[in-house]
Amino acid sequence: MAVAAPKTRRGETSRAAILEAALDLFQERGYDATTMRAIAERAGASLGSSYHYFPSKEHLVLEFYRHTHVLHAAAIAPLLAREKDLATRLRGTIRAVVVTCEPFHAVAGSIFSTVANPASPLNPFGAAARPLRDEVIQLYAEVVSKSDARIPSDIMEMLPLTLWLYQMGILYFWIFDRSPGRLRTLEVIDETTDLIVRLIGLANLPVLRGSRKRVLSLMNAIAST
Repeated sequence: MAVAAPKTRRGETSRAAILEAALDLFQERGYDATTMRAIAERAGASLGSSYHYFPSKEHLVLEFYRHTHVLHAAAIAPLLAREKDLATRLRGTIRAVVVTCEPFHAVAGSIFSTVANPASPLNPFGAAARPLRDEVIQLYAEVVSKSDARIPSDIMEMLPLTLWLYQMGILYFWIFDRSPGRLRTLEVIDETTDLIVRLIGLANLPVLRGSRKRVLSLMNAIAST
């Protein structure tokens, strides 16, 4: 599902205006009730121009995914450049996800109600989202591989995918979090990232080798479905 790339600054401005209008309308009316015509009118663009940049509403949501990922990657770059401690890297990376997405909290529920359907082309686990999903998984590969943690090779192979799944779970919790400043989500992140790092450390113990193999086998089965 390729999206037309703007060739001029004016094109970039038009494309950004269309995306902003779509997010506003998704929040006001919900994803299903929002039409491309309404988006074009809100953005002050022609319908043909809107379809040029985004051939469907699905393309707009995929662009929303990418937009937040770009913001997230930029936000954590300084942290990953200076920190080697895995717990610090992981906690900072996951915290930055929800901080980056916070301006879109009101619209996230509307989008999620659609993408949660396994048959939806917008499903994060689907083929259309795979290029971006692979980028996020690669980001987590960097989080763990460039830390100073000693991680067994078999765990290292599955850990980036596992951390992406963990991120999806955190975002699901965040969508329904109504606490001030989403403090409950941040508390959950702090507790669970610490637990994950502790479990990774324990995985090096010989006594847990058998259990480790069973867990990794289960993760492989989940990943291949």
